[in-house]
This record gives sequence, C-alpha cells and structure tokens, in this order.
Amino acid sequence: MGIVAGLDSSPDFTRIVVCDADTGAVLRQGYAPHPVETPDGAARPSDVDPQAWLLSLGEAAGGGLLEGVQAIGVSAQQNAVVPLDAQGNTVRPAMVGGDRRAQVAAADLIDALGGREAWAQAVGTVPQAGHPVTKLRWLAKTEPENARRTAVLLQAHDWLVWQLLGRPVRRTTDRGGASGTGYWSAATGGYRPDLVELALGHQVMLPEVIGPSDAAGTTPEGLLISAGTGETMAAAFGLGLGFGDAVVSLGASGSVMAVHPEALSDSSGMITSLADATGMHLPVVTTLNAVRTLRGTSELLGLPDLESLSDLAMKSTPGSHGLVMLPYLEGERTPNLPHTAGTLAGLRRESMKAEHLARASFEGMLCGLADALDVLRGRGVEVRRVFLLGGAAELPAVQAAAPMLFGAQVVVPQPADYAAIGAARQAAWALGVSQGTLDPRNPPMWQGPAAQVLEPGDELAVGQAVRQQYVSVREQTHPGAFRA
Repeated sequence: MGIVAGLDSSPDFTRIVVCDADTGAVLRQGYAPHPVETPDGAARPSDVDPQAWLLSLGEAAGGGLLEGVQAIGVSAQQNAVVPLDAQGNTVRPAMVGGDRRAQVAAADLIDALGGREAWAQAVGTVPQAGHPVTKLRWLAKTEPENARRTAVLLQAHDWLVWQLLGRPVRRTTDRGGASGTGYWSAATGGYRPDLVELALGHQVMLPEVIGPSDAAGTTPEGLLISAGTGETMAAAFGLGLGFGDAVVSLGASGSVMAVHPEALSDSSGMITSLADATGMHLPVVTTLNAVRTLRGTSELLGLPDLESLSDLAMKSTPGSHGLVMLPYLEGERTPNLPHTAGTLAGLRRESMKAEHLARASFEGMLCGLADALDVLRGRGVEVRRVFLLGGAAELPAVQAAAPMLFGAQVVVPQPADYAAIGAARQAAWALGVSQGTLDPRNPPMWQGPAAQVLEPGDELAVGQAVRQQYVSVREQTHPGAFRA
C-alpha cells in the first residue's frame, strides 16, 4: 500500500513516525518540542497558543520526512479545548492539561446535574478539573465575554486535522476523542449539547464524529488525513490491544484501561467510560499514586534514584516481612478517599529495615493498581494480559512483583512512540479503505511491539497472599471504602 505517517502532539512535543502501511515497520522519525516557554521549576502552562503545535509539527516534519507519504493520522493530548469564534479564529489560548483552576467548576457541574451518578449515567464520566466540559464552566464563570464569543469547540487533534486540511467548513472528530469531553456519551454514541449549555451557558457547533476507518478529508496535494484520536486511544491502537488485554500505566499517578465490547456506566465514578479507536470501548480506572509512592520512599531512605530503591527492595521477600504500605500519599481516587493520607502498617522489630520498606513501597503501588484492575474485573472485563507502560516498568522490583500481584501475564513493551504508531496505523486503515484493499470493520494487522513477557508461574499463590495482606490493612483502615 505504500507508506503512511502518524504524528503525536503531546503536551510538550510533536513526534512523527513514518511507517510501512502493510507491516507497520517504522521507516523514519521526527521530533520537535513545542515552542512554549515554561520557567524552570514552574508548572506546565494551562493556556497555550495552538499555533505552537503547528510550529513544532512543521519542525518535526522537516528535512523531507513526509516525502512519499500517502496518508497521515493525528494523535494529540487529551483534555485540550480550543474555543473558536464564528469566523474560526481562536477566542483565547487553548485550555490544556489538568488545570487546577477548574476544580471549583467541576464541583459546580456535578451539583448542577444532580450528582456523580447523574453524570456517570449521562456520559460515562464524572467531571474533573481537566475535562473539557469543566473548562467550559470555568470559562463561563471567569471569562464571560470569551464564553459568549465561543461558537465552535474543538479538541487538540480536531484542530490539527482541521488545519492540515486547510480549515474546511466541515470539522470532524472521532469517538475516542469525543468520549473524553464530558459532553459525548460512549454508550449512546451521541453528543449531549444540553451539557455544553449547562457548562458554557449557550449552544455551540460541535465537530462531526466520524468512524474509526473514515477519512477526515484530503489535502489539496492529495494527502489523505484520517479521523485522528486522543493519545490514550492512539497508544492502545499502536500497542495492538484486543479483548483480554489491559494496560497499566506507571506515571506519577497510575491508570488502568482495558478493551471491552460495551460502555460501562459506573455510579461511583471510579470508571471513566471512553471509546477506543476501533469502534470498541476503553474503560479506564485511575489512581492518584503510582511512581510518586516510589519517589517518596526513595527520598525518605536517602536513595539517589529509583534504581537504587529497586535494588534495595530485591533484598527483601514477597510480603515485606509483614510491612504494608497504603500508598494514598495524595489522597486517592480508587478508592475514593480524596482527603486521606498514606498508611504504613505491620511495624515490628524484624520488619523495620530499609529493604522491607523499599519492597513495601513497590507492593503498595502495585496492589493499588491491582485494586483498579479488580474494579474492571468486577464489571465483567476479562484481563488475560497486562501491558505495563512507563519508565518504572523496567525496574527489576516492579517486574518481579507485578505478575504475581496482577494475577496475569505481564508484557513490558520496549519504549516506542506508541501513540504516533497508533496514529499511523489509523492512517493506513483509512488509506486501505479508500483504496478498497481493507475492510472498514477490520484494521490492518501490524506486527506487535517487541516486549518482555513475564508469567506469574508458581508465585501466583504468593501474590494472592500479599494481596490479601494488603486488602486486610486497607479494609481495617478504610472500612467499606473500596467496592470492586
């Protein structure tokens, strides 16, 4: 079929991969940071001129990177909102990221619709500070004139696709991106314009949601542009996830997602019901504490890095001599304990050694994520394989404990630009459909990622005992807080 490209516009940079359309083999790559000034030590800005995304895209594609490319897919950071006026000009800079400014707006919106359960039933997600619908509420409350001028709402990948196509009258998005807005339901496959009005104060134009294998359009030069999607959905597509596969992502906070045939509504709000890039669903459960647990323990023990903490933890044994850490250092979302703190239990003379505390931090982090996996399992989601992502996935202490604690095969893919690869795979799908060589219901079969595969093996019973030790402490400390 030729060659295709996928670009991933993350919060900080643009990555582009050029792939063989038949096999997915990466032929060329490009990279450029976004030209956004962030002072040393300062938080990432909450407002960004979207032109910065175009500038880094142009730089990343320099040197003839896209020569011979027939189709492009776009993946971009989620939760970014680009408000446009009736003429298609930006009303204000894009609102990006978690955006703590909008925390009060999130609480307002939850109350305005009648509580968390009402939101979960309406769109499969409960508003948080980062959600686009919450940012609209913040805009209406703090910048009412800008809110009044807003006539069109786009997300980052919508806006980039629109720009690549020369700003046509038709504006498009995909199910994956739309499902994270807080005003589109993965269960019904439709917008809830009443929720936009509830947040912003008036109706606006929303992009047309097109199918996973559809093309958004073709540039004047004949380059096909696929639907595009959010980074999470693109990474899942790039990894080649299917039924029975879950992803555990180890950032400062953690997330667990899995492929499922239907949308899951969860009245507690622990499950966020997203759509994927193939026509299926991606229920997601997040924890507030993952690698930050390891970093905090490392600092407490005076260790220079996480590798040293891992080495120390490997000198202990499963169960950490009875030491249990509930890693709720920043409060927690799963279970919903926003104002709690972490707990260290099981202190005995023989357990008060640095290696046992180091091991307890790894087991606490992974048991917290296993709780999140159990939320999905409790709703009928099958988990046979767990893909473990993030730099910490390479640590020996993580790899030693994860299979037995998750109770499943663990796959640790080699680091790669999976979101960009997923965007390229989407481009190959749209190109194949347009040429009549691919079925619109079945994406191209690309080679899977190179990966380590870890089995729980004989240690499964040991892992269950460690989990039970953790669950006992959790239930004693926070009775009834967690219901998988």
